[in-house]
Amino acid sequence: MKRIAVFPGSFDPFTLGHESIVKRALDLFDEVIVAVGKNSTKANMFSIEQRITWIQNVFKDEPRVKVEWYEGLTIAYCKSQNARYILRGLRTSSDFGFERGIAQVNKAMDNSIETIFILALPEHSAISSTIIRDIIKNGGNAAQFVPKAVNFK
Repeated sequence: MKRIAVFPGSFDPFTLGHESIVKRALDLFDEVIVAVGKNSTKANMFSIEQRITWIQNVFKDEPRVKVEWYEGLTIAYCKSQNARYILRGLRTSSDFGFERGIAQVNKAMDNSIETIFILALPEHSAISSTIIRDIIKNGGNAAQFVPKAVNFK
């Protein structure tokens, strides 16, 4: 059976930390689906189309990475993709507390899907999409925190 992991998130924008998690996960999985969540109640800085294009460009030379959007429950999306794993990156201990709760609820909803945590590399642990958005909103240059394919111009 093909080992498929879904890496869900808003990726607003996609960061070097996100890229690192996906690249490292490719050693563990046959395919990683970067699933950009569509949430109509959340105001994003970048359109879903822009975020998908950026991520596709980051992994244009890696056929084992798919990029798609989804709405609704992540667990339902995993089932629709025959994915048995949810991939999550952890930067801090507070990330773990939050993600553990979600993972436990997902496990209760479908015992066949496992959540796999990968720790952020130390050089990426301070990078978050929220911080990058704040840099951009205030006229700063966030290029050093995102893959080259993520171009804000």
